[in-house]
Order: sequence, then structure tokens, then C-alpha cells
Amino acid sequence: MRPAQKIGAFTAALATSFAVAYGIGDAVNPISTETTAEMKTETAAKRPAASSTPSAPGTAPGGLQVSERGYTLDLDTPRVRAGEESELRFVVRDGRGRPVTEYRREHGKELHLIVASRDLTVYRHLHSARGSDGVWRSTADLPDPGAYRVFADFTPAAQQDGLTLGADLAVTGDYAPGNLPAPSRTAEVDGYTVALAGGLKAGGESTLTFTVTRAGRPVTALQPYLGAYGHLVALRSGDLAYLHVHPHDEVHGDAESGPEVAFSATAPSPGTYRLFLDFKIDDEVRTAAFTVRAGGDAPAATEPAPEPTGHDEAPHGH
Repeated sequence: MRPAQKIGAFTAALATSFAVAYGIGDAVNPISTETTAEMKTETAAKRPAASSTPSAPGTAPGGLQVSERGYTLDLDTPRVRAGEESELRFVVRDGRGRPVTEYRREHGKELHLIVASRDLTVYRHLHSARGSDGVWRSTADLPDPGAYRVFADFTPAAQQDGLTLGADLAVTGDYAPGNLPAPSRTAEVDGYTVALAGGLKAGGESTLTFTVTRAGRPVTALQPYLGAYGHLVALRSGDLAYLHVHPHDEVHGDAESGPEVAFSATAPSPGTYRLFLDFKIDDEVRTAAFTVRAGGDAPAATEPAPEPTGHDEAPHGH
């Protein structure tokens, strides 16, 4: 037999041997589910992430993960005691485990820290200070024991798009879960009435407009707060998915305005959401909270708010 024929025969025999060995191995000891899972995970990592929001392919609600895009929220104080002033310490780490020390400023801050109870009855928007070592510190006094979620909303200097990472926080004490307040179009806080017009639309953008009044009169002394006349956080009941919302008008300077402040928001799914509006008057920040339900279609932004059937009490806020 000529050399070329010998090589061809050897190659064919080798291929046959591999095929037979693979068939026997698969019959005797099939590929483990663990190996299959690893293969699927590796393959999935090479594909674009699935989207829960049809209008924003490749994205998902923030705050559900402690790590994303190579960044990790490292919460150094995973538990505090209810009713006591406590220090929260955390670090944002990059893909090599190093503390992140350079950020892009968004709404006047490098990082926004939000703390909310799992039953959404307690809410805090805290202002944190970062040390040169990358450790962030913030003081919090959480009144009720239970399970909480900490959200860090930031944009690393090396990134163009922002991130919201979340971590669980335990507040110790005698715990009795609260009920989510019923949906309402109005909220009362410190003598101010805040009315909501518009609503959330699942899978699409909608407009939320808040009107602030006092004793029936429009309030036109809203002060700029974090680059706008209000700051809105929306959380999904059940898993506390963190929705990014954007004010219609960003402000520069100290000019007062009001009584309306509007935002664009997208709900990733139908369901119940809790809205927390921070607004500033007389140099004091107050928080008005609303429970809303998102369906397939949101009411128009110009829809008048219905007559309230009761007031949604202000959450434990600032």
C-alpha cells in the first residue's frame, strides 16, 4: 500500500475508533448535567443577555444582582439593628477585585445609595462619602426590623452606561411584615399634598407627573435637588427590581419652580410598583410615596387624577 493510502486508512480507522468510543462512553456514562450546564453557561455568556423589557433589548431591571458587567457591590455591614443609628460601609469592586475610585457624576453625585425594606414600607435615599481607599460610608437609622435591600446606583469612569447593583441587608429586632399600601393618586407628607397623574406602562415608556400643593394652593417654591426639581425611584413589589427614571427637566442653578415635576419611566412587566418622590422645599427634602399598578397601557399624562379615596401615608423617609 502506498504511503498516502496508509495515512488515509489510518485516519479513517482513528475516526471510527473515536466514534465507537464516544458511543460506548455515552451509553455507559452519559455527559453529566453539571458539564452540560457549564457548556450552556459558557454559550449563554457569549450571547446577548435576554431582555425583560421589549423596548430596551439586552437590558434588565437593575438592583437584582450583586454583580454585573464585572463590577460587584461588596457590602461590609450586612446587618444593623432597628432603631439605632448605624454606619453602612461598602465597596464597589472591579473585575479584578480592586476598589473602584473613579466615577462619573450623575445628578450631581458619584453614587446614589437607596435602602428599602422588602415590604416597601421603609425607604431611604442616603448620601454617602467615599474615602481615597474606595470605601463608601453612610449613616442610616432604620426604624423597623426585617429584610431590606441596598441599591448602589453609579457609573464607573471606565463605563458609559450606569449600573445599579443590589445587596441584602438584615435589620434585627422583633419583625412583623407590613402590608403594601393600597394604590392611591395622592400622598400627604408634612402638610403637603402630592398628586400623581399618568401611570406605568409594562414594556413601554410613560410619563408620570407629580403636582405639589399645600392647603389647596400650588407650591411654586420647589428647589433643585440632584439636578432636577425632584428625584424619583421606582421599585417593583416582589423582587424590588430598580427602575431607572429620568426627569423631563434638568436644572442648573438655584431657581425655584413648581408645582409640577415630570418623569419618564418604563416598567419591565405588569405588576405592582412603589414610587418614591423626593422633593425639596425650604432646604428640606421630603419623600412622598405611591403604590401603582402597571398594565399593558398607561393612562395619558394629561389624565386628571381621580378624587382620592384616602391618603397614602408618607413612608419612613428622610
